[in-house]
Amino acid sequence: MTEAYAARRARLIEQMQARGGGIAVIPTAPEALRNNDADFPYRHDSYFYYLTGFTEPEAVLVLVANAAGGQSILFCREKNMEREIWDGYRYGPDAAREQFGLDAAHPVAALDTEVPKLMANAPAIFYALGSNAKLDAQVQGWLQSVRAQVRAGVGAPSAAFDVNLLLDEMRLVKDAGEIAIMRRAALISSAAHERAMRMSKPGLREYQVEAELLHEFRRNGSQFPAYTSIVATGANACVLHYRAGDAVLQDGDLVLIDAGCELDGYASDITRTYPASGRFSGPQKALYEIVLAAQAAAIAEIRPGKRFTDGHDAAVKVLAQGMLDTGLLDRGKVGTLDDVIANGDFRQFYMHRTGHWLGMDVHDVGEYRDPAPAGQEKPWRTLQPGMALTVEPGIYVRPADGVPEQFWNIGIRIEDDAVVTAGGCDIITAEAPKTVAEIEAVMRG
Repeated sequence: MTEAYAARRARLIEQMQARGGGIAVIPTAPEALRNNDADFPYRHDSYFYYLTGFTEPEAVLVLVANAAGGQSILFCREKNMEREIWDGYRYGPDAAREQFGLDAAHPVAALDTEVPKLMANAPAIFYALGSNAKLDAQVQGWLQSVRAQVRAGVGAPSAAFDVNLLLDEMRLVKDAGEIAIMRRAALISSAAHERAMRMSKPGLREYQVEAELLHEFRRNGSQFPAYTSIVATGANACVLHYRAGDAVLQDGDLVLIDAGCELDGYASDITRTYPASGRFSGPQKALYEIVLAAQAAAIAEIRPGKRFTDGHDAAVKVLAQGMLDTGLLDRGKVGTLDDVIANGDFRQFYMHRTGHWLGMDVHDVGEYRDPAPAGQEKPWRTLQPGMALTVEPGIYVRPADGVPEQFWNIGIRIEDDAVVTAGGCDIITAEAPKTVAEIEAVMRG
């Protein structure tokens, strides 16, 4: 992967040169104190990792782009044998430079000395202002230091660009190496969902089901969950961002699990809904089949040249028709399918979009609309090979007047991860059981 990181740095330097050149400053994430003498588990910054593959804290990448070419410089912790006894191995600047294919490396303590030298006479600074308060103050100090040398003929950067906006566009389209990692993450998460189904039964608590997911993630090499897992039984499934609690799975309830692992810096994101008892009831199956059909309609719209929103529009059409057919929506009150969509009546039972970008972050970076001339509305993004997104329609029925009681407290979401290919898309989470027959067969087993 060293070559891949070097190629990304070279691409970013080219974009900096196209804007006149300058210096880019990209920090990793700071460590965060959990309580007293304990930190939260450390996770690197995605932008920084995308360009380096380096996972230690207290590190900053500096890129220099000028007429002579480009240079990649890492600032990181020094070797410290005493701290390594307590905290583990540190590369140190020399080993990090060699291992990660950088042009130079310095101790992180040298930032205030070295960066002003690199900043002198640079046309612009490429930095995500506001993303790191401590580094913001340092950057301002470096600028002031360079500006103080004006009478000696030294110029300070006169332009500023948000480097993350350039990186967002790069990260939006995944290369073969990234997709390979995402496929592996998807397989691990699919196995975890199947494990949860097999282990579930009335009487278990939500957190016990969550434990099965986490076990499968870690057992297969995942470093973290990609996000806080949702394990919601019964009415809890109608709470979109519910976290696994101590509610007991009841016979006759559905269980909604939204969970995915992170592997080598890349996220997966899967949702499955299944009956705690192993068999769907009639009303549950009716709504489940609607959501499944809506997802199929959305997936059919994922291919190069289509817009990001086309899948959502296709899913909404199926969901809204299903709401009318089942009586969730009263035709006499809401009118035709076109009326339901135009007036947004479907949002009573489906209130979120059908997907989002996926990659290093579970809600990954990248604009959802294409550029447009000033004054014109930006069109929705055109899909192209290498983009990765989720497909996640749902129906959530809270008790309400006029809503058939047989559907009350049913919450269903079905989510898969799609990678856009030259001829359509590849559902990389397809191993997770999804049809009614598949789910009931797994639970019987």
